Order: sequence, then C-alpha cells, then structure tokens
Amino acid sequence: MSHAELLDIATEAARTAGALLLERFGTELVLATKSTPTDVVSEADLAAERAIREVLARRAPDDAVMGEEGPDVGGTSGRRWIVDPLDGTVNFLYGLPMWAVSVACEGLAGVVYDPLRDELFAAVADGPATLNGRELRVEGPSELSQALVATGFGYDPARRILQAEVVSRVLPRARDIRRGGSAALDLAWVAAGRLDAYYERGINPWDVAAGELICARAGLVVERLDPVGELPWGVLAAPPAVAGELRALVT
Repeated sequence: MSHAELLDIATEAARTAGALLLERFGTELVLATKSTPTDVVSEADLAAERAIREVLARRAPDDAVMGEEGPDVGGTSGRRWIVDPLDGTVNFLYGLPMWAVSVACEGLAGVVYDPLRDELFAAVADGPATLNGRELRVEGPSELSQALVATGFGYDPARRILQAEVVSRVLPRARDIRRGGSAALDLAWVAAGRLDAYYERGINPWDVAAGELICARAGLVVERLDPVGELPWGVLAAPPAVAGELRALVT
C-alpha cells in the first residue's frame, strides 16, 4: 500500500471521528476516570475510537492497531496504526476549542485533524507536511529567547511538581510558555509556525505519533527524550537553531 493510500485512510478515519465529536461538543459528560481522578474519559472518546477502528478494519484489515481507549490488535502486514480519537478530552468537556483527532500509520503517514477549524495537518514519510493541502516549512527563531514554547503536564501531582521545576528553567530563557492541553495539536501548531517549539514528558505514543511525523517533515528537529529520574520519556520538537538549548534545559 502506498504512502498516499495510507494518508487517505488516515484522513477518512480522522474526519469520520471528527464529525462525530463535533456533534457532541458542548454537551458531553465525564464517563469515567483512568490513572487519576483528573484523567478522564468520555463516551465521545469511546465512540470516536470505534469509528476510527471501523474505518481501519474496512480499509486496512491486515494492519495492527494501537488506540488510547481500546485493546491493541495484531496484524500481518508489518504496519501499525496508532490513534488518539480525542486528544484534549478535558478541553472538550469544558467547551474549550483545543482538541483534535490523531491518526498515524506508524512512521509512514499521519494526520492531526482539528474539527472545529476544519484544519487537517498531514504528512507522509517521503513528502512535505501540509495544512489543508498547503505545504508547511518552518524556519523558526534563531534564539530560544525569541521562541514561544509549548508544553504539557501529567495527571499525577508528584509528576507535576517535577514538571514545574523544568518549566521554571525554561520560562526565563524563552519568549513565553503555552500549555494548550492537546499534545497532538501542539505539535501540529509547531509545524504550522503558530508555536515555535514543544517539549513534554509523560505522554503516550498515540499523543504524538502523527504530530512527530508532521513536525519532522516540516523541517523541525524531532527527538525522543530519555527518562530522567522520576520523569518518563518525552518528545521535543524545535527549529534546529534552538533545539540544543531547549534540550539542555529539559534533560
């Protein structure tokens, strides 16, 4: 299957889930909690993932699937889909317009879809990153002091204390910090130049699988951060000119 075909599948899956989520936005309630009382899941998360899996089962039945809300499914093709049906659930439940659908065929194709703005960020491994078909190519600032840096925080209070210590090192050196609440959309916005850099630890593969590819194809440095002390692995995406300085502050 070609990269273009994989991207078409990812797009269909993301748009199908996005349409479902739009219908529920503003009326959804918490269904349950997961790792902590602040780590929530809604029926919209579950319904959106079911919709994505139905598209994948129909169009890529031999592929493996990893999703945030459902079981891992094995495959025979050597390809694996990594999906987050609703990245930014807390925002979604509060009526805040910062959430997205992330669908990636690992390392090959990926999309981050923002249904509220009808913006589809996309990339394949051998092509450019795009936003609604328009090529994205980021140069970014030449110094961290001019960079608007996005990050996120975990659900566990003890982890948040450690993450706050990291932010306290970055904030004086950057233009400012933003915490949007959706890792997938943070990465997409870095690729689009709406943010200059992003780092976060304690994320999951489905949060970043599509966004990492989109950022890399937009010309950004994209790195996995090794665990440090009690902080788990993470991701950094930044222009080449500021990646080193930012990495030194967050590792």
